[in-house]
Amino acid sequence: MHASRTGLLLSYFLLCLPYVHAQSSNGEKKFTRADTLRGSLSKARTWWDVQHYTILVEPDYNNKTISGKVDIQFKALAVHDTMQIDLQEPLQLNKAYLGDEKLDFSRDGNAYFIVLKKAIKTGTDAMLALSFSGKVTEAVRPPWDGGWIFSKDKKGNPWMSVACQGLGASVWYPCKDHQSDEPDRGALLRISVPDTLMAIGNGRLKGKQQYKMGWTVYDWEVKNPINNYNIIPYIGKYTHFNESYAGEKGKLDCDFWVLEDELEKAKEQFKQVPLMLKAFEYWLGPYPFYEDGFKLVQSPHLGMEHQSAVAYGNGFQNGYRGRDLSGSGWGLKWDFIIVHESGHEWFGNNITSNDLADMWLHESFTNYSETLFTDYHYGTEAGNAYVQGTRALIRNDAPIIAKYNVNDQGSGDMYYKGGNLIHAIRQIFKSDEKFRAALRELNQIFHHKTVNTEQVEKFFSNKAGINLSPVFDQYLRNTAIPTLEIRKEKKEIKYRWTDCISSFNMPVRLFSDKDSKWIYPTINWKTLKTSSNFSKLTVDKNFYVGLKQSN
Repeated sequence: MHASRTGLLLSYFLLCLPYVHAQSSNGEKKFTRADTLRGSLSKARTWWDVQHYTILVEPDYNNKTISGKVDIQFKALAVHDTMQIDLQEPLQLNKAYLGDEKLDFSRDGNAYFIVLKKAIKTGTDAMLALSFSGKVTEAVRPPWDGGWIFSKDKKGNPWMSVACQGLGASVWYPCKDHQSDEPDRGALLRISVPDTLMAIGNGRLKGKQQYKMGWTVYDWEVKNPINNYNIIPYIGKYTHFNESYAGEKGKLDCDFWVLEDELEKAKEQFKQVPLMLKAFEYWLGPYPFYEDGFKLVQSPHLGMEHQSAVAYGNGFQNGYRGRDLSGSGWGLKWDFIIVHESGHEWFGNNITSNDLADMWLHESFTNYSETLFTDYHYGTEAGNAYVQGTRALIRNDAPIIAKYNVNDQGSGDMYYKGGNLIHAIRQIFKSDEKFRAALRELNQIFHHKTVNTEQVEKFFSNKAGINLSPVFDQYLRNTAIPTLEIRKEKKEIKYRWTDCISSFNMPVRLFSDKDSKWIYPTINWKTLKTSSNFSKLTVDKNFYVGLKQSN
């Protein structure tokens, strides 16, 4: 492998893994009480359901601090006297009120436990008001490590934002920091900035007002449920242009916020947005957030999938920072960040995993959206070449599904190995129309919902008409790549799966020099009678498997 390719792989896998846990001497991850508090659904979390966040934040660029207030509207699902609120050190929670009543609280690392003075009746809505302040975790190399970003543009103007997937939204505001509970009624992000700067947030601009002398508050409102880590402020010397897209649900407002000096580059590069929308609405169904619009916002980092305000920092060039990750040539035909991060609007933002351990539901499907985009605009063979080319990035180092209830995420193979898994499932459908219908129905059934792996496995098994659980199990929970072992005899071949779990049953297509045929191997030998000599026997390259032949 060339050094340049090695550096590219390292850069990409760092992007895939925003953070890592400590390792024990035998290589296993060690989890702490803080991991359990973040990743588990204790009674202090499950008795209340978030309905809406109102977040006011004011950053101090020079001192690298922030201060703010958060109002959490919630519904009581049961009776309990303690609420867990997450806020990561070194930030501090200053005050907590329920209505006019001041509440006591204690801290346990990155979690606060707020004690109610009287019970809230089940089914009742209530408002928790919080104030917070302090030094923030500063991102040194965003988005590879998360936190608040204090950067400068080319002219030396302050340029700020946040990247916090995996690390969590509680790195910059107090919340219930668990993916299973999105605010049902959306969020209002109020960003206070000096008058020399502008502030951009998720959703639509509801207005701005002078907050104090020399400072303006920008109010951005999201109508739809939204992941905590997707609520993000962007602060800088921005300019704006917009257009509308005639989509499946009517007019979709598309807004673009970029630094003033980059306007002309952005107008040219962002012509790819309608192409992206056309491909994804065809394959995946309507854009999931028409009420909130679609935005690309230039960011002081490479990019992230912030719902209705996608972070863009790819330098207005095609590929991944000008490189083709697939090595096929097709990855240079389009802008990786526009396509990949926008794909998350369907997978990650519309359909969200309940637990971070199931992050493959975000990344594998979004990775495959790159293939679907390529397929739609350049043809199926181009899409096949792209996804097959990405296999050079697969490491097979650890399972893709991680440990549940400890805020853990699996191997970076959730990107390209996961994408190749979905590509194989597409072949098993034996009809692109049926596969496309399944993707669209998936986004409809789980519209604005949080899900787990089991639900998605059952969905695809039902739609494919075959139990795909062993296939998911092999690729998501094991690292070995299945090998199809074949023994050729006069007018028959014997075949079986090896290097796999005992229940592995994935059908696969064989090609000879004259013919092709679907076979249904298991770990036990099967026999196929044939009149062909099968002198040139190969497995369909659209399956990520090995092949071992003998006579």
